[in-house]
Amino acid sequence: MHLHILGICGTFMGGIALLARALGHRVTGSDANVYPPMSTQLEASGIELMQGYAAAHLDPAPDVVVVGNAMKRGVPAVEYVLDAGLPYVSGPQWLAEHLLPGRHVLAVAGTHGKTSTSSMLAWLLEDAGLAPGFLIGGVPQDFGVSARLGEGPYFVVEADEYDTAFFDKRSKFVHYRPRTLVINNLEFDHADIFDDLAMIQRQFHHLVRTVPGAGLIVHPQGEPAVDAVLDMGVWTPTQATGAGGDWSAEWLHDDASAFRVQAPDGGVAEVRWEQTGAHNVQNALSAMAAAAHVGIAPARSAAALGRFAGVKRRMELRGEVGGVRVYDDFAHHPTAIASTLHGLRRRVGDARIIAVLEPRSNTMRLGVHAAALADSLAAADQVQVYAPPDLDWDAAAMLAPLGERLRVGRSVQEIVAAVGAEARAGDQVLVMSNGGFGGIHALLLEALSARA
Repeated sequence: MHLHILGICGTFMGGIALLARALGHRVTGSDANVYPPMSTQLEASGIELMQGYAAAHLDPAPDVVVVGNAMKRGVPAVEYVLDAGLPYVSGPQWLAEHLLPGRHVLAVAGTHGKTSTSSMLAWLLEDAGLAPGFLIGGVPQDFGVSARLGEGPYFVVEADEYDTAFFDKRSKFVHYRPRTLVINNLEFDHADIFDDLAMIQRQFHHLVRTVPGAGLIVHPQGEPAVDAVLDMGVWTPTQATGAGGDWSAEWLHDDASAFRVQAPDGGVAEVRWEQTGAHNVQNALSAMAAAAHVGIAPARSAAALGRFAGVKRRMELRGEVGGVRVYDDFAHHPTAIASTLHGLRRRVGDARIIAVLEPRSNTMRLGVHAAALADSLAAADQVQVYAPPDLDWDAAAMLAPLGERLRVGRSVQEIVAAVGAEARAGDQVLVMSNGGFGGIHALLLEALSARA
């Protein structure tokens, strides 16, 4: 079968492409931004990539067109699909129909921590010899790819609440029908498609409705937004994580690089690993609970987490020049920004932290969380915020509570020059964006090298 994927270079759609190719299908794809690393990963798998969304890409006609959720009416390829009557399907629906049937699906949902938790969970299954398949919205360092078929019955999927496609406005995750479901947390996000938190909660309850009675739902202890979802009705056993829950943690180091886990059966296991921060402890508890549901003992999971290498773009050290460390992190919501900064602060103590932020997500660009940003950045000693001319809110005004710590840059080059001039040995430069940020990480390292 020949699949042509519109929007193939997105992490999710690229994962679909890799899985389809592994199943033996011929796969081609189009995207407006064909660039590494996804482009090279796809080309290495024998997948032909085309720049843009021209109708000509669909001639001769493929057997089916898989449509990414970035595609809208008016896109030439989309209009051609509809006018020509070509078979088309969304990525989540294709996954649900062609790969998930008969498998034990472990889905990780929530506003924050999906990629990290699903990467941990896939690693726990891998370390236990279960050879899981997975589709993750990032690249786990332990695997080096964002998706694979796997060899056993288990499949780990990062379950995103964003809408499925222009023709299917349900959240992606309603297609997956998990037997093990993790809900990490729940806050308002994706303001471009959701009007309020209640709309998101309704979609999460649609997901809860799909989990069988023989399954398991793992959720945080005492989080009102998640509790409200479960209060709508739940037909599946649940386990809570966090203080007072079925799974809890006692920190052994201030930066959470070591902690003791209390399991529901009364067992105790110690985790000593390379990760830090309260958010990662919570992610670990969720992953351990989900792994236990498929028979992996807490002690084995704890030992495996000690070998967990992490995820690209989650506090990933991109380089060090002249004693200045440059990190890359995907944080793009005030809660994630604050958690990432606090985790770094606990790790580096009094060392100076320079936070560099690109408000790139649709919700950020609309200014929905602008009022909360100053507080989320409070742990940084200096803050450099990228504010392009088309940003919908006044960054300087909204972040004024940061006072002299704040610098607003109108271009990537301006920010690179400012950080390059101010950074000194011992500084920690934390770059936060859910996009490429104009290659700023390499540019910062070049600037630091040039002055050395």
